Amino acid sequence: MASSVASSSSSFVPLQTSEKKQTPAQTRNPVALRLYKVLSTNFEDTATREALQTLSDLYSPPLAKGKEPVKPVDELSDDEDTEDIASDAGASLGQTSIELVPGEIAARARKHLRRDMEKKLAEGSRQFLKALGEVDQKLNDLQLHLSAMQVSCDEVEDQLNVTQDLSRTLLERAGTLRDERKEVEDKKSIINLFLARFTLTEQEVEIIKSRDAPIGQRFFQTMDKTEKIRDDCRVLMAGEDGPTQAGMDVMSTTSSYLEQGYEKLLRWTSNEFRQIGREMQIEATSSLGEAIKRLRKRPELLTEALTNLSETRQATLLSSFITALTRGGPSGLPRPIELHAHDPMRYVGDMLAWVHQAIAAEQEFLESLFDLTSANRMVGSVRKFGTGGEEEEWIQELLDLAVGKLCVPLKMRLQQTVRSQESSIISYKIANLLQFYLLTMRRTIGDQAILTTTLQDVTDLAYKAFYESIQVQGRALARVQLDPNDPSLAPPLTVLDHAQILRDIMAVYQSSLIGDEDESELQAGFQKVLDIMIDPVVEMCTTASERKKHLRPKWDQAVFVLNCLSYLLSILEPFSFTLGKQDVVQRVLDQRIAALTDEHYTNIMNDAGLYQASQTCKHRPSDEPLSRIPSMRPADLQRALRSFSTWLSGSGVLHSPRLSQLVVQKLHERLHQEALRRVAKAYEVLCEEIGKPESRYEAASTLLGSERPFGRVDLLYQIFGLEEDSEEGDDDEEEGEDDGDDNEDSEEEEEEEEDEEEEEGEDEDSEEEREDEDSEEEGDGGNETRS
Repeated sequence: MASSVASSSSSFVPLQTSEKKQTPAQTRNPVALRLYKVLSTNFEDTATREALQTLSDLYSPPLAKGKEPVKPVDELSDDEDTEDIASDAGASLGQTSIELVPGEIAARARKHLRRDMEKKLAEGSRQFLKALGEVDQKLNDLQLHLSAMQVSCDEVEDQLNVTQDLSRTLLERAGTLRDERKEVEDKKSIINLFLARFTLTEQEVEIIKSRDAPIGQRFFQTMDKTEKIRDDCRVLMAGEDGPTQAGMDVMSTTSSYLEQGYEKLLRWTSNEFRQIGREMQIEATSSLGEAIKRLRKRPELLTEALTNLSETRQATLLSSFITALTRGGPSGLPRPIELHAHDPMRYVGDMLAWVHQAIAAEQEFLESLFDLTSANRMVGSVRKFGTGGEEEEWIQELLDLAVGKLCVPLKMRLQQTVRSQESSIISYKIANLLQFYLLTMRRTIGDQAILTTTLQDVTDLAYKAFYESIQVQGRALARVQLDPNDPSLAPPLTVLDHAQILRDIMAVYQSSLIGDEDESELQAGFQKVLDIMIDPVVEMCTTASERKKHLRPKWDQAVFVLNCLSYLLSILEPFSFTLGKQDVVQRVLDQRIAALTDEHYTNIMNDAGLYQASQTCKHRPSDEPLSRIPSMRPADLQRALRSFSTWLSGSGVLHSPRLSQLVVQKLHERLHQEALRRVAKAYEVLCEEIGKPESRYEAASTLLGSERPFGRVDLLYQIFGLEEDSEEGDDDEEEGEDDGDDNEDSEEEEEEEEDEEEEEGEDEDSEEEREDEDSEEEGDGGNETRS
């Protein structure tokens, strides 16, 4: 059918294409319109294709053996004849014969399509009628069965009514019994609930009373239940009717059970304390912590248990400490502490570290025992006593008692070690170590603990021994006699050794600082040591140098004292907590520098030949002309200026052989430059006095210009390598000298501050290098450090 439609469509294409040439009369031809409508129909939609496919399946012939299948409608060519495709009118619907002539089936389909469809519909209707007839028959049978069932139900209902009338009395009796049984069951439930809430089971009573029953979770649950029974019973007894006999019996019984339970708990806790207390490392189990928590309700029982724990821990810790001192650990590791008695720092440190570790372990055990957490306290922070409640007090007391017996052997050994030390450095290290552990114990177990007071006594003894040792060193310095035959101006060996000891002590003090101290605390903590060790050195340098100066007049005492003080100051400068003492030494040093500057200035003026002239200008009489004074006559002045010119050509302008022996080279330069500056000022004053009319010099400019620097102060400053002062000097030379001293002090302070800022980042030499240096090299090192 589909192929015939396709063939018809293809065969009429020329007619469609030529339709445009037809006349209007032809276009109204019904046949033409019909053909045009058929040809313009679209067969590509889904419904049309499904309909064609159904017709194709209905009229498709069965495949003959060896024959190819019939092509679909859309694959038929235009040459194929669609007229012969039709079904045989005499054949039954749905069955086809083999197509002998192409197009035969399509032709038959077009011819008999309506008849075939009607036959198909009629056949389907007959099948429906047949099926519905069978259903109707079944429904009739079902109706018969329902009628019979209705009759049976009516008979049963009649019989049931008769039976109900006969058994009404029995049902009433059964209902009465049922109500009575319900009432009895309710009473039974109430009694069971009462017994379950206000009494203990036999197993629970056995758990509390029996010595064989272990202490565990079930025991604590039973104790809790007993406590709850008593609380509930108190509520019942507080009613309007007053206490009942049942309530009083319950209270009496539970009270007996609780007493037996607490006694059992005390025995078990004491036994546990005696067992685990003999071990060095102990841990509190959850059951033990729960037992302590419950015994807190009975303070007298808890006190007895904790007393047993304290006694056991005292004996255990003392035995363990003696073992650690004499025998060491298991298998000899770690080794006995007393094997290191020759090394006092390690010996003392090991003993205190052992005690501190034992206290830490004991405190951890007690905190877990009392279920006390330290979440709000950081490690190492100060423990605030008296603010944590009753548990903190118990822990503090138990710690104090546990380590109390350690104080006797510990104190005895510490005192022996402190008294046997001859080195002040070792004594100070031991004192600092004791001070550190004293502070730690104060934060851990409090100020009033036995161990804290013991460490306080030993620490005081250690500091006393240290102060005595450095005082002995100071007194020994006072007896030092300098070798009169030694021309050296460097600090003597005794001063170097003393300063090295002081440096080591200051290094120990600095290493012991925590970092949160303020400046006043830092200086106050070390001020006594500085007073004891610095003052004797300063006094020794002064007195011993005076004695040597008396024996050897040509020996330069001033340079020697400056070298000693400069070296001593260089030892103090790296440590910020010595600022106060640095100021004291600096003031003494400034006084010595000022005196040496005056002396050096006087020597330069004498060497240059201007001293007499300068003194005359300084102390000139007011009523006599300067040119009439003997030392200021033109001839004498000419000789003085010639001598000054000769001196300017010498090496004394560049450096001073005397000042070159100063170990601090910058001090040498500063002293020499200050003296030269004062010489230049004196020369300037001399020129001004000569140039005044009242001095009555004839050709004063010629007199001054005859010799270098030709009366030019600026040229003299250039020769000296100095910068000329912007301010004019006073007429009075004495005031100028005083101002020069003040300027010198201020310039020294400014230069020292600048030098300290410039050299602040440089590393200090190591202690070993400083010990290997000789005295002159140590002086140079002090110079660099001070710069």
